[in-house]
Amino acid sequence: MTQVCQVLALLLLASCKTSQGALVTLAIEQQALLASAEECLKKSPRTITDFPAKRSAGGKHDFFSEGPCWWPDPENPEGPYIRRDGWRNPDTYNEHKRALGDLHKTLITLVAAYRVTGDEKYANHARKYLMTWFVNAETRMNPSLLFGQAIQGIVTGRGIGIIDTVPLIEVAACVEVLTKSGSLTGKELAGVTDWFAQYVTWLTTHPYGLDERDNGNNHSTWWAAQVAAYARIVGRSDLLVMCRNQFKAMLPQQMAADGSFPEELARTRPYAYTLYNLDAWATLAYLASTKKDNLWYFQSELGGLRKAIDWMIPFLHDKSTWLREPDVTGFDKQPQQRDFLIFAAIGYRNDTYLETWKLLPPQDNQPSWNLLIWQDISLNLQ
Repeated sequence: MTQVCQVLALLLLASCKTSQGALVTLAIEQQALLASAEECLKKSPRTITDFPAKRSAGGKHDFFSEGPCWWPDPENPEGPYIRRDGWRNPDTYNEHKRALGDLHKTLITLVAAYRVTGDEKYANHARKYLMTWFVNAETRMNPSLLFGQAIQGIVTGRGIGIIDTVPLIEVAACVEVLTKSGSLTGKELAGVTDWFAQYVTWLTTHPYGLDERDNGNNHSTWWAAQVAAYARIVGRSDLLVMCRNQFKAMLPQQMAADGSFPEELARTRPYAYTLYNLDAWATLAYLASTKKDNLWYFQSELGGLRKAIDWMIPFLHDKSTWLREPDVTGFDKQPQQRDFLIFAAIGYRNDTYLETWKLLPPQDNQPSWNLLIWQDISLNLQ
């Protein structure tokens, strides 16, 4: 068994009966991982400062994005945009989101390769990306999100733009892994954690952050998951307590008695948004739980997170039984592997969730070696 197989087998529960076929698949995955990591070594980091946003009201260090479902009004082409939920406007500005996505995928690949091989060349290049994005004065991104999800003719930025930085959750996880291994230390570590300390403070104090906290659907869940991820690497135990309290307050607000999420089911892509919200809930439970306050087993009067997961499981096994209208876009690609299944398998020590995950095709452009990163993130349950 290769080292990557051993690590992944550990991640996917010691109690799981992983087949030899699965191990062969993971061995092939190792080859793909190292090939991708070698390609990453050839790249130089590019941050948002490399992609000017002419429609942004901010500066070159400010992250900018536009609401994806907002379109020019056919009856007033020069006027404010109008909303078409579920339909993405291909002309919205996405360069900063793409740059952030490249950071996310590159770091995951480099750090996963480092964990498998122990070769410092991967960690060194990962640190270069971290310095470029979060420390170097000429290239760093500002630790705020004042200009996210702008709408032409209406607003220069919104609180819901905070969801655009969800990829930073796994970036923070990579920081945890590199710190734990001793590869990220000293001034470099201090510079990176200072950026995340500023950002998590902004998320929890600025009106945009508070609006996102109180949004009431997956936006609120992902806000709390982000706060938990960043609080962990900057030592803000007070914010982790707040995240656990947020979990307990939000779940009965979002979940119906049957385990569904009505806010997500009301969207034009109810299937995808339900999965997306479950990913957020499981990420939050994974990051914020402690032995004394284990969110996986929190029960409100309506039930706990497991009810929400179990409500969706049958529709993963047989999409034809889906109770609502199909998503207006992307429904043909569903379902795919989702992180919430892995996290639930670990959180509940139940391999049926793992078996469901193994039956599904991989997510588009999402290599499964991100699980190597999560394997190194302690659950604080021991």
